[in-house]
Order: sequence, then structure tokens, then C-alpha cells
Amino acid sequence: KRLQLPGKIILALMTGVCIILMILTYYSKAFSGIFGTVGGFLVVPFQKGITSVTYWITDQASKLDSIEKLQEENASLHEQLDKLTTEITNLQQEKYELSQLRGLYELDKQYEEYTKVAARIIAKDSGSWYDSFIIDKGRDDGLLEDMNIIAGSGLVGRIVETGSDWSRVMSVISDSSSVSGMVLSTADNLIVDGSLEYYQQGIISFSRLSDEAGNVTVGDKIVTSNVSDKYLPGLLIGYITEIVDDTNNLTKSGYLAPAVDFEHLEIVLVILETKQTGGK
Repeated sequence: KRLQLPGKIILALMTGVCIILMILTYYSKAFSGIFGTVGGFLVVPFQKGITSVTYWITDQASKLDSIEKLQEENASLHEQLDKLTTEITNLQQEKYELSQLRGLYELDKQYEEYTKVAARIIAKDSGSWYDSFIIDKGRDDGLLEDMNIIAGSGLVGRIVETGSDWSRVMSVISDSSSVSGMVLSTADNLIVDGSLEYYQQGIISFSRLSDEAGNVTVGDKIVTSNVSDKYLPGLLIGYITEIVDDTNNLTKSGYLAPAVDFEHLEIVLVILETKQTGGK
């Protein structure tokens, strides 16, 4: 059977529903405000925290990216610096060798009456000085024993042994060396004796100087004499730094500063001839 309600009852029911809906609508606005306030206290700080963390992570990522770029740039700069350092070192080496070659060129012109060949030092005896060393030329290059070696401003020594492509040189500062010298200004003869002990002070000694007139003075040049059977004449040995009268009152001794720096040698000139006649 169909349920039939009077119209008044239906109207009353609908009116009641409307009133209830109105009341719910009114109170829902109030609750929404309360819920909004509570949400503001709870949610907003959380959102701010998330936002701050997000910004921090983004900032750190940006910093890391910048650090990586800086590291790449730093590595590139280090590579460029290494290349520049190598280039500078090569330039300094070339400058040093050029300076030596210029010095040898001037020395070559100074003794232009002699035929010479350049040779590089490839080995030396232990110690700080080049009292005995080996050069990279030998018999195959026309070198012979007793050929004279020059460098710097004058005499280095002479060849004492040769191989096919090497030669050993004994310098004038060696304890075994003895050179007949001459005072260039007076032509007085003397003997220059090598001594590593004296060369520690940058000097070598001389003896048997005959100078009755007293004309020999400090600063005079000492060169190889005409009476040497091992050394060609006129090669500069050094400069007198001190003169002392011997106890016999007939001769004098003293010291001279060598014309060559025997601590820094790299390239030398070999005079391609030997002394053929002479005394000592």
C-alpha cells in the first residue's frame, strides 16, 4: 500500500529540515574558523620548516655546484701553472746554456789562433768541484791525451785519458796538477800547484817565483808559460791574490784566484793540438 502523508506534515518536515540545515550552516562557519586557527598553529610552522629545509638544500646544492666548478677551475689553473713552470724552467735552462755558449764564443775569439771543439761534461768524480771529469768526445772526434781544455775565462786542465767517444780531464785544481806558469806583465816564471784544500777557499797556490826587482804585484795575470811541455802558451790561469817571500830570500810564493769557476762547469772547449816542445 502506498504511504500517504498529509500535506501539512510534509510541509512541517521540510521546514524542519531547512531549519536544521540553516543551523548546521551557521555553526559550520564557526567551527571552520576554530579549525583554521588551530591549523594555523600546527600546519603553518610545519610548512615554514619544510620551506626552510627546501631552501637550505637548494642553497647547499648550489654551493656544491659552485665548489665543483671551483675545483675544476683550480685543477685547470694547476695544470696551466705546471705548464708555465716547465716553460720557465726550460727558458732558464736555455738562458743558462746561452750564457755559457756566449762565454765560450768570447773565449774562442780570445784564443782564435787555436782550433777548438766544444764538449759537454757527462760525469765527474765525487765532490763539489770539477777536479777530474769526463767529456763526451774522444779519439773518434780527434781528441788526444794532453790536449788543453779551456772554459770560463781561461785554462781548465788537460786530457789525461781518451776512449773512442769519451775523454777524462784533470783540472789545474787537482792535487796531482802542476803547471808551468808565467806572470804576463813581467814574463817571470813560476809553478802553479793544484790543491783541493786551497780551492775550498777559492784559491790555488804558486811557488818558485823569481822576482828580484819586485815588479810582480797583486792582481797580475798568470798564464801558461812557453816552457811547459803539457800546456800551450798564453792560456790564462788566474790572478795573483797574495805574494810571500820564501825563507831562502831568492824566490816567492803565493796564491792566485783561478780564471775558471770549478764548481759550475757544463760545456768546455778542447784545443785540438798538443804542445810539442818545451821543458817542464
